[in-house]
Amino acid sequence: MIDLQNLESSIVVIYNDHYLDVYRFLVCFTGNQNDAEDLTQEVFIRVLKNLSNYNSGHKLKTWIFSIAKHVAIDHYRKKRFASVFKDGFFKQLASNDKKPNEAFEITEMKQFVHDAIAKLKPSYRSVVILRGINEFSVKETSEILQCSEAKVKVDYHRALKDLKRKLNIDTEEVLINAK
Repeated sequence: MIDLQNLESSIVVIYNDHYLDVYRFLVCFTGNQNDAEDLTQEVFIRVLKNLSNYNSGHKLKTWIFSIAKHVAIDHYRKKRFASVFKDGFFKQLASNDKKPNEAFEITEMKQFVHDAIAKLKPSYRSVVILRGINEFSVKETSEILQCSEAKVKVDYHRALKDLKRKLNIDTEEVLINAK
């Protein structure tokens, strides 16, 4: 017999521990706060449905992000790149204690960077978001994306090179401005 009270508390802990990271990943992937909220809920519904299939040999975090990646790709396929990052979610992140012109410049740079990230092919976009923005290790990223560590390194290098070309600035600056 399943201990429902223990299961419920475990689910709450899992949700609280991973919600924000999954949400941020999905905001970066979709560029839309509303879509990210919906997709984050979908991720945790799938986690709940598949919790019994979880292989404890893998980190729970990488398993959840693997689900998030699949949910994001499914969403991407449905929308087919409609208008990524158009709603300006990152404009809301500008600090109120900055001068208006500084806040505007920061907001514009974030929008510029996220637009460039959105124009990357999905595999490059995923690796940039996971490695560059969320700061996952190569190993964690390879587990989430279900590919070799070598592919993660190559894709990350190529994605940064592509971003550098598109933005004509240093890629370290790109990732700092994307956060």
